[in-house]
This record gives sequence, C-alpha cells and structure tokens, in this order.
Amino acid sequence: MQLALALKNCGQQGVIINADSAQVYADLEILSARPNAEEMQGIEHRLFGTWDGANACSAADWANAAKSVIAEVQARGAVPIVVGGTGLYIRTLLDGIAPVPPIDPAIRSTVRALPLADAYAALSAEDPARAAALAPADSARICRSLEVVRSTGYTLAHWQLQKLGGIRDSITLHPLVLLPPRELLYPRCDLRFAQMLKRGALEEVRALLARNLHPDLPVMRAIGVPELAGILRGENTHEQAQAKGAQATRNYAKRQYTWLNHQLPADWRRIEALDYDILQVFEILLHN
Repeated sequence: MQLALALKNCGQQGVIINADSAQVYADLEILSARPNAEEMQGIEHRLFGTWDGANACSAADWANAAKSVIAEVQARGAVPIVVGGTGLYIRTLLDGIAPVPPIDPAIRSTVRALPLADAYAALSAEDPARAAALAPADSARICRSLEVVRSTGYTLAHWQLQKLGGIRDSITLHPLVLLPPRELLYPRCDLRFAQMLKRGALEEVRALLARNLHPDLPVMRAIGVPELAGILRGENTHEQAQAKGAQATRNYAKRQYTWLNHQLPADWRRIEALDYDILQVFEILLHN
C-alpha cells in the first residue's frame, strides 16, 4: 500500500494484485484479513475474493489470472504491485509450471485410497529421490508424486525441469522481501486472530459450513476454519479455538519466514525492520 500511495503522489498509478492463497476466496473475507474499502484507500485491488470457495484455486489458476491482470495493468501504463506470501504462487508466476499430463483417474483413485504409510513406501520404491525429500506425513505431496510417476511413467522432478509459462524473463522486477522481527511478529499473530473473532470470524465459518463443501478444499483448510468449526461442532470452547487459531497463525508465519529467507533469490532485497523508507527502497521505480 505504501508503494501504491507513493506512486500516486508521483503521478503514477499502482495496482495491487493479490498473491495470497487465502485472500483469493470470496468466503474468507475476515479469516484471510482481506482489505476492506477503507483499507484500500482508493487504490485499485485485483484478485481479492475472486474465487468461490467451491472451486480450488491452484497455483496455475492464479498465475494465469495474474498474468492477464499484469498485462492489462501494464497496457494502460500503470504499475502492477504483486503482494502476498504464497511462495508457490509467486514461483509459478515467475518460473512457470511443470507440464504434467492429466492424471489417469483410476490411478488417482487407487493412490489416494492407499494408507499413507503404504503410499510413502511405494513412492520410496518408485521415486526414491522425491520420497527422501518429503516428510512421511506429507500426504498431499506423497500422493501427488506417486500418482504422477504411475500415470506418466516419469517422476515429478522430470516434469519440473520443463517448466513453461513463467514471465521472469519478460518483465523487470523490483522485489522486496519483508521480514519483521520475530519478537514483534508473533504477538501480532495472536492479536490478529483475536481481532478476527471480534469482527465475526465465527459467523463466517458458520456460513462456510452451511455450504457443505468438501473438507479437502483449500477454503475448508484455511487457518482458522478448522479451529472455529470445532466450536460449532461442540469440540472446542471459544478459548481453546482462539488458542489453536493463534498457534496455527504463528506456525504459518514461522514457515513463511523460513521460506522467504531461504527460497527466494539471494539478490532480492530483504528488510528486517518494521520502519523503512519506501521512497528510498523503490527510488528507481518512483522516479521513472
């Protein structure tokens, strides 16, 4: 937002494009902390609340939509500002996606019916390198890797070497990685979840559960949804749900922090303070 406002002050238009895998869903206005009209301050925002929760938004889905929005924004002379911490979304946008052929439905059903231990053992035999890189409890990635090798005859690593559709080489990037001090970040995580409860997060989950969506959909697994659903099912007290939701938020922030620190290019600028001079950080961009 600081950058968009700074651009506006310089006579340019900045358009904020969401890259957060929870904020894409219309059903998660509160639990994803999606910005409201007041918080947007008149700045154009795109891909916020765009997907219905019944339709999973994959990294490829988001990247295709983001590419279209970026092209549209640039065509009118505005500056696209991609914001969000979903690393897979960003990586898919920049580097493309592996052209894995459609998975045979029968193979998919067979793989996903396997007990997790059996699926992991099978992956260890059929794609040992991939199995070694995964935690034995990572059911989603284990099943995906196993179904790819069984359906296509090639490992997921084989397909990932052939990524297509990335825009990294066709755009000029001005990246900034924000890494606020952890001793300040974690208390903010607790406060964030408490504020969501006050704003009506429980009612948001009640409405979501009333839709009877499949429990494996991303919208149903978003941070806060399982914890607050426990209240409605009589499994958690409010205090227990708040504690679990806050802990899940801190855990996610910790994983995000690690990913941003280690998986992004070393030459991307990183800022570890809460206060920084946006004009100095984006001096070239703001004076073009």
